[in-house]
Amino acid sequence: MRANRTWTLVPFHPSMNVVGSRWVYKIKRRYDGSIERYKVHLVAKGFIQQEGIDYSETFSHVIKRATVRFVFSIVVLCGWKIHQLDIHNAFLNGVLDEEVYMKQPPGFVDSALPSDLCHLHKSLYGLKQAPLAWYTRLNDFLLSIGYLIVYLLCWC
Repeated sequence: MRANRTWTLVPFHPSMNVVGSRWVYKIKRRYDGSIERYKVHLVAKGFIQQEGIDYSETFSHVIKRATVRFVFSIVVLCGWKIHQLDIHNAFLNGVLDEEVYMKQPPGFVDSALPSDLCHLHKSLYGLKQAPLAWYTRLNDFLLSIGYLIVYLLCWC
């Protein structure tokens, strides 16, 4: 997160709305039940965020199965190539437009600045605006390299 410049430490001010955070641990297992690896995510406690203060918009893609089948049928009929993309830690790459402050993560408090807060520059899992921040960054990148975004409207 330091390399990604997710946050900078800033002094606390009473006017700041501060969200907490917690670590979420998960064990990834192989098909036979043996342990493959241990995973951990820092998750912001976004449920205490206030609309209009910590965020102005939220966003979440929802797509119907019929829409996916429709798009695939057009691809097949036109003979187009199709590619799949999986981006690891996608939400951690979204740039925040709002001022969001978070307590320092448990166990990783800076000993020189223990009372300072994390001023978030990038989104974290759990923030209300994380999906929108990621989608905006991906959309802007695709447009910058010449992709044309076509929005299909289907009334099913």
